[in-house]
Amino acid sequence: MDIVFIRNLKIDTVIGIYDWERKIRQTVILDLEMSADIQRAAASERIEDALDYKAVAKRLISFVEQSEFQLVETLAENCAAIVREEFDVKWLRLCLNKVGAVSGAQDVGVVIERGVK
Repeated sequence: MDIVFIRNLKIDTVIGIYDWERKIRQTVILDLEMSADIQRAAASERIEDALDYKAVAKRLISFVEQSEFQLVETLAENCAAIVREEFDVKWLRLCLNKVGAVSGAQDVGVVIERGVK
């Protein structure tokens, strides 16, 4: 299995359970690893044969910017579903980091894996 990845994708969104969080935008950071077979794309050098990581990133940016979830778990599940369904990704690992969510910690969040390797 080959992996296509996106790291440190910073997106501002409304996320959180507290009233003050519902009134501001906070930065979340996404890291993705997505299964792909890159052999056909490598041979043809055609983007149509590749998992287009720019298209994935643009779709996630658009979705996350417009979302207003309370939990990072919900946001992560929805992002994973978009990647799997819209880009035909069979397996992914997604790390969603909510910067500054816990005092004294650099970052906190969730890591999920969905699909079959």
